[in-house]
Amino acid sequence: MALKALRNIGYGLYVIGSKKGDKLNAQVTNTVFQVTSKPASVAVSLNKNNLTHEYIDESKVFSASVLCTATPLAFIDLFGFRSGRDVDKLDGVAYKIGKTGAPVILDNAVACFEARVTQQIEVGTHTILIGEVVDAETVSKKNA
Repeated sequence: MALKALRNIGYGLYVIGSKKGDKLNAQVTNTVFQVTSKPASVAVSLNKNNLTHEYIDESKVFSASVLCTATPLAFIDLFGFRSGRDVDKLDGVAYKIGKTGAPVILDNAVACFEARVTQQIEVGTHTILIGEVVDAETVSKKNA
């Protein structure tokens, strides 16, 4: 079986944020998609070992910022190749606290939304988290 064929699936890049008490964290992911339009709901797939997964598991909320195509690799590296257990990923990054209390990343974002988890599906190393959208906005039309 040629599993390398899966690498041809189209993806975007997103920063997923959440909270645990007064702590905030965010991570990069390539798997976010709309599930339904009424009610508006989205899904994200996260590794169960990630700190952001732990935060979502407790708070049941997450944000997703859709990154523009010109996002610098250093920005992706900050959210993708470092753990929030070791570094404050939000230090020096433009973000706001959204309606859910989750951090919403604004740097390099073309759009963002927030959701409350309504379902979780355990799939091997990952969890698919489905959430009803509670807020959404266009941040920039630059390099969408």
